[in-house]
Amino acid sequence: MLFQGDSLSAELLDGGIVEFKFDAQGSVNKFDQATFKEFIAVIDAINNCAEAKGVLVTSGKSNFIVGADITEFLTTFKKPVEELIPWIKNGSDVFDAFEDINVPTVVALNGFALGGGCEMSLACDYRVADTSVSIGLPEVKLGLMPGFGGTVRLPRIIGADNAIEWMSTGKAHKPEQALAVGVLDAVVEPENLRTAALSVLNEAIAGKLDWRKKRQAKLEPLKLSPTESVMTFNTCKAMVAAKAGKHYPAPMATINVIEAAAGLDRAGAMALENEGFAQLAKTDAATAQIGLFLADQVVKGKAKKAGKLASKQVERAAVLGAGIMGGGIAYQSAYKGTPIVMKDINNEALDLGLTTAAGILTKLADQGRIDARKMAGVLNNITPTLSYEGVKDVDVVVEAVVENPKVKGIVLAEVEQAVADDTIITSNTSTISIDLLAQSVKRKDKFCGMHFFNPVHKMPLVEVIRGKETSDETIATVVAYAAKMGKSPIVVNDCPGFYINRVLFPYFAGFSQLVLEGADFTQVDKVMEKDFGWPMGPAYLLDVVGIDTADHCTGVMSEGFPTRMAKIDNDPVSKLYQASRLGQKNGSGFYDYGKDKRGKPTKTASGEAYELFNLDVKSFDKEEIIARLMVPMVNEVIRCLEEGVVDTAAEADMGLIYGLGFPPFRGGPIRYLETLGLDNFIAMADKYAHLGEIYQVTDGLRQMAAQGKPYFDTDVKTA
Repeated sequence: MLFQGDSLSAELLDGGIVEFKFDAQGSVNKFDQATFKEFIAVIDAINNCAEAKGVLVTSGKSNFIVGADITEFLTTFKKPVEELIPWIKNGSDVFDAFEDINVPTVVALNGFALGGGCEMSLACDYRVADTSVSIGLPEVKLGLMPGFGGTVRLPRIIGADNAIEWMSTGKAHKPEQALAVGVLDAVVEPENLRTAALSVLNEAIAGKLDWRKKRQAKLEPLKLSPTESVMTFNTCKAMVAAKAGKHYPAPMATINVIEAAAGLDRAGAMALENEGFAQLAKTDAATAQIGLFLADQVVKGKAKKAGKLASKQVERAAVLGAGIMGGGIAYQSAYKGTPIVMKDINNEALDLGLTTAAGILTKLADQGRIDARKMAGVLNNITPTLSYEGVKDVDVVVEAVVENPKVKGIVLAEVEQAVADDTIITSNTSTISIDLLAQSVKRKDKFCGMHFFNPVHKMPLVEVIRGKETSDETIATVVAYAAKMGKSPIVVNDCPGFYINRVLFPYFAGFSQLVLEGADFTQVDKVMEKDFGWPMGPAYLLDVVGIDTADHCTGVMSEGFPTRMAKIDNDPVSKLYQASRLGQKNGSGFYDYGKDKRGKPTKTASGEAYELFNLDVKSFDKEEIIARLMVPMVNEVIRCLEEGVVDTAAEADMGLIYGLGFPPFRGGPIRYLETLGLDNFIAMADKYAHLGEIYQVTDGLRQMAAQGKPYFDTDVKTA
């Protein structure tokens, strides 16, 4: 054994072949500071081995290398740029040193080879993969660029245009795609991977493959004529600018680095990558997107833990109510492999539910994402029924009937009598108290909320709402079922609006007040979409949600929080509702909806809406519009954390990302707050405190600011 560490080893095999194996003590291989120290030791051991004729790089795991250890990033990235540049250079120098080993190198790739794992493979002379491989450079999704030579090596292996496409999208690629573009040299079945990689290595050792020529191309400038260079980079910049926009700097920064390094050798190009990476590491977008990744891991980790805690697995489910929502829930459960019974009181509703599911599947089939067999299998997993007899053997029931407490109460009582004593019953409700609904069931420990978002198949979030008497076992089982459905579940405690709607309606209230002061709703939408980054501005979102739904929810929130969320006099939303302008569902709300001559949907600001409001429209600056809407939302998020409605800052952020489309480049409401700085946010809120309680920050926030504490990794519950 030439070297044996905690994560890496190097062993001299027959024929002078050194096997360099990645096999970390944890579940996956990744690059962290400890691994880099061992990496250097392995390189030294190979260089000092006179018998070494070639290097075979392998993994002892089911995946090659999943990338760098992101948990180290946020702390490290707080360093100034002048310290970050040498930090990242130390890492890229190790990859360079491995590439410079004076014998041929072949890597055998299996499973995930992402980020640093992909870059490790690029530093090898030949890349042989099995059919399980997923390979790519996803750093752009963290607001970064590759930092271990990816911007240098990949363009010199597959061309600048292909490399830019790989890096600017951050997509993971299947082996056949990577082989076609030239990232991989061979693809074989998993059982043949080692043999095939050794064969390639032996041919290189024997001189049958010119590995030195292949390596030399990665050390030299890009082979682009001046005309090709201009065309390639200008075209790529135009495409990336159109897709990424101004809020995501990483894709454009990556192109700029590749372009600037095109005429340089490896050392010069690597220096530009080191600097570009360090500059991106200091951006708010990178901080937010890395934080988002870590927060997502928290949510996934809790769901995984719930799966282990749940004593029973959900093998069969039922949904009560076969409307669009019920059909969506049925589709999602069936698509992810859990058969589901769909129960309603008439055949027309069942037909609607099945049509909803079939419509989603048809679109997937048209896109080539599923075949006829999969489509038939999903539909066969949905059993329509008019009788409670059909639901008696299910493990979980999702009640999804009309949003009316009396109707829901009747249905819940009926279904409880039809199912087994250990069956869990949940209610898909967006506004009705779970404790109120629990009064309709006898086994309150087996009851909770399960709030899906519309459209179910697209929206990742499920709020699992705990009632006062809901058992931990019930919560664990429902969380595990939601995760099995492919959703990201977040557990919240019962309160008016739960978590998502509770923090959304102060935002809407801030918008309504602004409109009453003369703000043009189209200007507000434009600022919140283009400048803040929401997928929809508040007026458009209200139209999509439904003006009637929004007006109803405003009433619920007003009853729940009578001082903070009292109904606003002359609320524009109420005026639209009273005028039967219900939004997209009937073609008129803040906007008028229709179709152009080609049949494409149209959206135009409604003159009738302006007339209803009867206001003198005036302009507001962007900063005020953003503050007037975001301060109420962030304040309510903080209250939810302090009251324990939501457990952690990570879950608070992911809830709004997954449930409302909060701009990912801002990382969620708490990450946004901390990026602004607590003191700065408080000053901004205090400026508008006279407008009402939704603008008044909590004492807890002031204490956090005074003590310099972060919301992440700090328990701020006060209730």
